[in-house]
Amino acid sequence: MSESIRFVDLIQTRIDGFLDARASILVSIADELAPVEAFSRDFLSGGKRFRALFCFWGWQAVRSSGPDADERGPQAGGALDAVVSVASALEVFHAAALVHDDIIDNSDTRRGAPSAHRRFEGLHAENGWEGSAAGFGTGAATLLGDLMLILSDELFDEGLTEVVSAPARRAARAEFNRMRVEVTAGQYLDIFEEIGWNTQTDADQLSRAERVIVYKSAKYSIEAPLVIGASLAGATIGQLESLRSFGLPLGIAYQLRDDLLGVFGDASVTGKPSGDDLREGKRTVLIALAREALPAGARATLDELLGDRELTAQQIETLQMTLRASGAVDKVEDLITTNVERAIEAIDAAPLGDQAKAQLRELAVTVTKRTY
Repeated sequence: MSESIRFVDLIQTRIDGFLDARASILVSIADELAPVEAFSRDFLSGGKRFRALFCFWGWQAVRSSGPDADERGPQAGGALDAVVSVASALEVFHAAALVHDDIIDNSDTRRGAPSAHRRFEGLHAENGWEGSAAGFGTGAATLLGDLMLILSDELFDEGLTEVVSAPARRAARAEFNRMRVEVTAGQYLDIFEEIGWNTQTDADQLSRAERVIVYKSAKYSIEAPLVIGASLAGATIGQLESLRSFGLPLGIAYQLRDDLLGVFGDASVTGKPSGDDLREGKRTVLIALAREALPAGARATLDELLGDRELTAQQIETLQMTLRASGAVDKVEDLITTNVERAIEAIDAAPLGDQAKAQLRELAVTVTKRTY
């Protein structure tokens, strides 16, 4: 994984340099914009960089697959600069999505620190400004997320200028555009399920939760980054389909693990309070499976408590015990295993470079074995 570690370092360097160049624009407008620049840096520092890594290994998988494959590994300059910029753009887009997601979910924390809207809210309170601190926090954080979306698109375009092949540029851009539409649709479906689940039949709730996983996370987190990276390298239709067959089930497994962490995760590990998804009322596959298995009385209690922002620690523990006793946790673990196996089977048979396939198999374990 040393190559992945080096690439992650390149991502941070590229993002830092890009922000340095853009910070002067903000500073030249007004001193009051200093917190926007500072918070941008905070939210773009660190992180697991999974999307960037899948982009890189999608690129490497295609680049190293043909008879003219370069066995020396990626070299500085040229094509590597392109994938670094494009992968960095994916990370900036992800940061923007997290800022907006925290506003939608009214989340207090992100990675163990205050979320963006809470930071702006605190800034308002510290300075004794007029009006609502909460209103300012929400408005300012929304604009911060919007700014990062703009910067993401600009950085993506900078990467495409390094790509010689016009078809490769068009293919990567088309996938990036599609990804943004799909994840926005998935986010809407996610918040709709929180308020509209009781207007749907119980029989449909599992399939609806699965649909949210596919569009809010699976495609956006793994499939699209892989395909974007592969497109930069001039992937064939067959190579793209192989990467999609790997990326989609792995993305599903990744989000299923995230759903378990959202209910049972240790706050010191996840950076979010334990049981946060229960307070937010997330209608996940875990919840759908539990509702299928629970008797009517226990199901009614689950429905009544889920989404209550004032849930106590004891109520959270009771809900956790209910979910475990229903067998839903074990079923989700089985689904994770099955989807990872599907992904590994797809990558093993893919017409791609062997080293890159080995790295993708390793990443598949890394993103789905996070503990809670």
